[in-house]
Amino acid sequence: MKINFNQKLTKPAEFLIRRCGYGLVRDQRAQEVSYSRRLGGGIYPRFHVYINSEDPLILNLHLDQKQASYEGQTAHSGDYDSDLVKQEAQRIYNQILIEGEKEQEEQKGEEGIEEEKGFFARLFGRK
Repeated sequence: MKINFNQKLTKPAEFLIRRCGYGLVRDQRAQEVSYSRRLGGGIYPRFHVYINSEDPLILNLHLDQKQASYEGQTAHSGDYDSDLVKQEAQRIYNQILIEGEKEQEEQKGEEGIEEEKGFFARLFGRK
């Protein structure tokens, strides 16, 4: 399932994915960098995300039910459009938008913040 973001996001895609609870998958055979989030105590089942594009951000999400059955094969039992995958896609979308809103609020807040004065500057009224 593809997750498209039309909004301009200033933080890196890797940072945003990690904030959603995903960890980097290190697979020697895979050509692409990917991230996963486990559903239980084992390696499978897990949600698996690929970053298709950074600007605009496009993610590709699916649910891996189990590891590939045959040596040398990449085929696996994966769900791409199930209700669980749709719920996770919506959770990721919302979380990334919240991260973007936090950054905008922080930038607005920094504009109005005065530099803190030290003890003596407050005591004697110096800047």
